[in-house]
Amino acid sequence: MSTLVRIPQPLRKLTQNRAEVEISARTVGEALNQLEQEYPGLRDRICDESGEVRQFINVFLDGEDIRFLQGLGTPIADGSELSIIPAIAGGSQERER
Repeated sequence: MSTLVRIPQPLRKLTQNRAEVEISARTVGEALNQLEQEYPGLRDRICDESGEVRQFINVFLDGEDIRFLQGLGTPIADGSELSIIPAIAGGSQERER
């Protein structure tokens, strides 16, 4: 099974500046473990100490947020695309007077 993983800019220093990598995994959790084996330190940036995806990181499988699927146990079909997207927070909004 081959899955394309899209790596966001802030994490590319861990993947030798690669924006996309290919892996073989049956679930999202296995995919993250394989990414960690190939690119040490990557999983720690995506998952917290309990092993769950960090609150400010979004992981999408074929455009669907895994939080609304089966989380890390979400099955991956051959040819799927996994996207790791850090949440973006804005600054304060000034009021017009």
